[in-house]
Amino acid sequence: MRIVNQPISKIDGMDITTGKPVYTDDLAHGHELVVKILRSPYAFARIKAINLEKASRIPGVECILTYQDVPKTRFTMAGQSYPEPSPYDRLILDEYVRYVGDEVAIIAAADEKAAEKAMKLIKVEYEILEPVLDFEKAIGHPSVVHPEGDVTVNMDIGMDKTKNIASSCKIEVGDVEGELKNSDVVVEGTYYTQAQAHAMMETYRALTYFDHNGRLTIVSSTQIPFHVRRIVARALQIPMSRVRVIKPRIGGGFGGKQTASVEVFPALVTLKTGKPAKIIYDRRETFACTTSRHAMRITVRLGADKEGNIKAIDMQALSDTGAYGEHAPTVFAVAGYKTLPLYGKARAVRYMGHAVYTNKMPAGALRGYGVTQGTFALESAINELAAKLQMDPAELREKNIIREGDAHPVLGETPEGKPVVLASSALDRCIKRGKELIGWEEKYPRKVVSDTKIRAVGMAITMQGSGIAGIDTASAVIKLNDDGFYTLLLGSTDMGTGSDTTMAQIAAEVLETTMDKIIVHAADTDISPYDTGSYASSTAYVTGNAVIKAAEDMRTKIIEAGAKLLGVDSEEIEFDGEFVRAINKDLSLSLDEMARRLISGEGKLQLVGTGTFGGDTSPPPFIAGFAEVEVDTETGKIDVIEYVAVVDCGTMINPNLVRIQVEGGLVQGIGMAMYEDVKYSERGKMQTDTFMQYKIPCRKDIGKITVEFEPSYEPTGPFGAKSVGEVVINTPSPAIAHAVYNAVGVNIRNLPITPEKVLMAILEKK
Repeated sequence: MRIVNQPISKIDGMDITTGKPVYTDDLAHGHELVVKILRSPYAFARIKAINLEKASRIPGVECILTYQDVPKTRFTMAGQSYPEPSPYDRLILDEYVRYVGDEVAIIAAADEKAAEKAMKLIKVEYEILEPVLDFEKAIGHPSVVHPEGDVTVNMDIGMDKTKNIASSCKIEVGDVEGELKNSDVVVEGTYYTQAQAHAMMETYRALTYFDHNGRLTIVSSTQIPFHVRRIVARALQIPMSRVRVIKPRIGGGFGGKQTASVEVFPALVTLKTGKPAKIIYDRRETFACTTSRHAMRITVRLGADKEGNIKAIDMQALSDTGAYGEHAPTVFAVAGYKTLPLYGKARAVRYMGHAVYTNKMPAGALRGYGVTQGTFALESAINELAAKLQMDPAELREKNIIREGDAHPVLGETPEGKPVVLASSALDRCIKRGKELIGWEEKYPRKVVSDTKIRAVGMAITMQGSGIAGIDTASAVIKLNDDGFYTLLLGSTDMGTGSDTTMAQIAAEVLETTMDKIIVHAADTDISPYDTGSYASSTAYVTGNAVIKAAEDMRTKIIEAGAKLLGVDSEEIEFDGEFVRAINKDLSLSLDEMARRLISGEGKLQLVGTGTFGGDTSPPPFIAGFAEVEVDTETGKIDVIEYVAVVDCGTMINPNLVRIQVEGGLVQGIGMAMYEDVKYSERGKMQTDTFMQYKIPCRKDIGKITVEFEPSYEPTGPFGAKSVGEVVINTPSPAIAHAVYNAVGVNIRNLPITPEKVLMAILEKK
């Protein structure tokens, strides 16, 4: 391959480095109304009265909207394909406020100063209610987070809102209890994963205006332009045809911008006033008034025989979805669906439990999307099983992992109703190579460095998916322009991952052209073809396959048009990317000349290639992760000396961009393992709403990171590719926890793994 699998520089890399790209706020004209949100100071309350008299008299205030001024149709802000599995449980503004930071009123003014002044003068009388703040006590709590009667769902997600259950899930294959009873060794542990913030560079923002045709235009930093269009149309009760969404350059998302957290507020102001409006969340609002990762409690039971053959896996889970159910059923289900097949030799597996409402900021989509939580629990339990069996944990995994050619019921079924067979996997090679790179044989389990310092190694493995089988779809359009260049139209979102570059590489490979001849345009719901959005690790796999189909369609049309211009049959034509030639005749035509002739009165033809793809399967990428840490036994302090990850993501479309994805995801995973934690006060106010309180790792916190790849070939993927965006965050937490155990003999089952927790566990052990 000439273009695919090559380390080509990002097509916009230098522009980003030099600050040239245009982001959402750069497109503002400067005369938009500034939108601010008055927020609840209480975790749970009912609004009894709102006095706007003084606030409305502030010069420059255009309007102040309360729950009495908004449509009464409930909706979800979750960016998911229709019909959304997330419940319709929120209004733009509600009589009830369900967390500290929930929206009470929308203020629109000529400038920020006037909006802020008006906000301080709004007087609200609340009936304060008892909040539900502990998700382990949510089910059956005297307070019902959603007492209203008009919450609806599009499908059976196991909701019982009278008990604060937002959704339920049960996956079961085989006789779990019977296999556990007949196992020689059983281990059981309960593991807690915390809420994690996205911490992207660009905060949430959107601007809105009516175009010359009276259509509502939304410019937004979003991962889901087509879903935003549908969400806003439903919330405002206007036709989707009246809404256009434009996505400019986006300054990071990590799943946070898979939720339409801000777009509806300026859209409502524009609808009410007819004037352009703009909202920009500050960092505190981004932390405290959007979404985070779902905190979870997962109890794992594993059964095995004396030789280490795993017989049963049982996972009982509880998830904290916060005040609203954005992504509640899907994140919760994925925590089981994308972890249980990892140990495909098990005779029986089960995952079940509930996602519950609490009076905290809603949880939502965050890189890993439930698999991160499930992997920490399952992999930690696997390491504890290995310790009980006195078996090398790498050997235990090698004996039990799913392998290429294996089928597993939890992977899904083919259209014929048969279990999906794993078509590609290099996980066994990933484990082997990872052991070599970390020096497993020499370092496992520990080495004493000094009287107070011990070094140890730990490991974990993981899998994810590539898009959502049977749901995610994407289309791509390629135009041949009159100058011989191509325009590639996409609906996907490049969040800094370089997906625009990889899509251009795929198109260039099929069309046998150079990268400079591919112009990428994404994403504008009026112009771009439909794409579900950049989430669920779908872009490379789903959108990439659509681009292949569009490029192949373009090739066919180039050959047919060239044959017509040269006066021969299309079967006699070959195309090498620059010329169409008659195979047995001295006839040829350059692409540039052909493009000009086609668009003229002679050809009367604009060549357009189209392609649409939606997968029946979601082929998993795999990673084997290995951590080497040094633990100070006097303080509990942990230093990550090296982290090794060996990755199977099929064929790499662009090795450089894949490597950057892996390294960035590992650092984010190390942050979750050791530093990051969304914390609340006893009254439900978020305490970690700035970077002074919420700590993410900096370069000095991260030791050596080593990344290698063990390629496989996924037959359903574009040129054999699978996803890589999410799987990279999953292994650090269990691998570091395992290394800490090997160093000082204590299992930390509650993330993050802080020095205080390690030291207290050491002292308790003594």
